[in-house]
Amino acid sequence: MGEDMKAAELFDVSGLVTLVTGGASGIGAAIAEAMATNGAKVTLVDRDAGTLATAVETLAAAGNEVYGELADVTDRAALDKAVAAITARHGRLDVAFANAGISGGPGFLRTDGTRDAATAIEALSEELWQRVLTTNLTGAFHTVQAVVPTMRRQGAGRIIFTSSISATKTELHVGTAYVASKAGLAQFIRQVALELANDGILVNAIAPGPVITNIGGGRLKDAAARAPFERLAPLHRLARPEDIQGAALYFASPASRHVTGAELLIDGGTTLGYAD
Repeated sequence: MGEDMKAAELFDVSGLVTLVTGGASGIGAAIAEAMATNGAKVTLVDRDAGTLATAVETLAAAGNEVYGELADVTDRAALDKAVAAITARHGRLDVAFANAGISGGPGFLRTDGTRDAATAIEALSEELWQRVLTTNLTGAFHTVQAVVPTMRRQGAGRIIFTSSISATKTELHVGTAYVASKAGLAQFIRQVALELANDGILVNAIAPGPVITNIGGGRLKDAAARAPFERLAPLHRLARPEDIQGAALYFASPASRHVTGAELLIDGGTTLGYAD
């Protein structure tokens, strides 16, 4: 009880040195904005130099302390270099959002309910399978390996993953490689949370349903592509990146100081089942 029960203190992220992978667009950009505008010192890590520069410039122009580091999460050496730059600049790393990820393409059913031979399991290319798992799962592994040594030395830290409801449910319109990558990620998160608890490092996951971003070529920006997902969601709308911001602040702040290994669904009720 007392002062720390006030919302301003519970959700205080001011001064926290924060890394966001895939931070230049979509969910990552929304997370970076939420942290930066609430006083965190944020470094965006992204593989797209142009988008990264624009995102950093936009946030900095609003008076936030924000930096950019060019790196692909599939490149462990590049990630190590980005983390080294952060620790050299600030002397620590408090929060890491392991957000970077890619789409696995459409699922085995088209949006009109018919089967698509091109996305049947036997037609999926080895290249697509490897690319999705390497980015979504191995990329998360690389991120953890890059940030944990600093956090262990500090005796504290937060690692927050962007997972998906696809980690625990089958999908009709979402690619199989994506589903498999997120299922692996969900167990990886729990395993890492268990290992790192004794070091004071809290590990949690935000698990959105479909979000309208540029992922998958931005296909969910098209009303026809969104329609099947909107029908299945009890709230009958898809999330936008800003719908993730509250969860990001929660997991980064003192409000979640006794939470680890948790997954917070942000899916408009989709996993509850079809309603009306």
